[in-house]
Amino acid sequence: MEPSNARAQQKSKHTFPVAPGVWGMKTIFVNLFFISEPDGSWALLDTGVYGSAEKIRGAAEELFGNIRPRAILLTHGHFDHVGAVKELAQEWSVPVYAHPLELPYLTGKSSYPPPDPSVGGGGMAYMSFLYPKKPIDITNSVELLPPDGSVPGLPSWRWLHTPGHTAGHVSFFREHDRVLLAGDAFVTRHGESVMAVITQKREVHGPPAYYTSDWGSAHHSVEKLLELNPRVAATGHGMPMQGDELLWQLDNLVKDFWTKAVPSHGRYVHEPALTDEQGVISVPPATDNTVPKVLAAAGLVALAGVALVAYSKRGSNQRKHQREMRNRPFSHNRPAQGMPPTVSSTLDEDDPYAHTNNYP
Repeated sequence: MEPSNARAQQKSKHTFPVAPGVWGMKTIFVNLFFISEPDGSWALLDTGVYGSAEKIRGAAEELFGNIRPRAILLTHGHFDHVGAVKELAQEWSVPVYAHPLELPYLTGKSSYPPPDPSVGGGGMAYMSFLYPKKPIDITNSVELLPPDGSVPGLPSWRWLHTPGHTAGHVSFFREHDRVLLAGDAFVTRHGESVMAVITQKREVHGPPAYYTSDWGSAHHSVEKLLELNPRVAATGHGMPMQGDELLWQLDNLVKDFWTKAVPSHGRYVHEPALTDEQGVISVPPATDNTVPKVLAAAGLVALAGVALVAYSKRGSNQRKHQREMRNRPFSHNRPAQGMPPTVSSTLDEDDPYAHTNNYP
């Protein structure tokens, strides 16, 4: 039986309602989501920042008791969406599903294109040069999303490839009530502003500019999501929006994307990062970026404090897990039907320096 809204509102202190069977939770400045099915099963979408595992476990127990999720789903692999993924996947012994183009960043093979603090617009952008961009390694847990658009563990949903913010970014949509979980394809607050993190003013904005590396693809992705005619949208940053206000603002974003969402200057504005199934191939040269020293210092202190708390919690809550994974037929070790590779499978042998990511 699906947990009732009354039970969730009464017992879950850390979540906010999104739609029937969908709850969100904010971890510092990014959202993750708990999604249930009518039979009582559920899945977790994204895992927040580092140090969030305990809070996620607590909310899951409040919502679902001792039922573990069927899967962990990732919109993409940026640091603020995968912070607790390794710990939770091991503890719950569940697979983690992602798009093939995200695998290099989830299996330790490639760093992401570097963030671009030169886009300005607020403290979140100014601090972005400090954000982690190195890959994580969850090779023993990660699986490919099915190429037919179905969502493991959530038969009521389908996934859509919405690249731009990252090459393998995906969004999730429930057709019968038109609920959209858009990740960072677009967001519902000003993505570059620290003040917007505090006030949570609901507005449709483009993807966070400091970490978007392909603006042409990002525009096409927002167009694709508008065509779904969503009635409710929840994103990685900001509070859920719904109804005519959502559609009106999303339509305006699509129409005026290149003036509203795309920065007037920046590393990726005129040239995207080039990536493939192996990771980053090349990035445009860095632009001159005069970050105000006060903002940079404040960002460093703030993030150092967050990191200290996160690693402290992580160390105190880690548990030992023993699983026999060697014989498991991981989907990322099999050809992805309908998704032909764009590079030779022997690329590493032909050019061992092709994806070393030695960029500034």
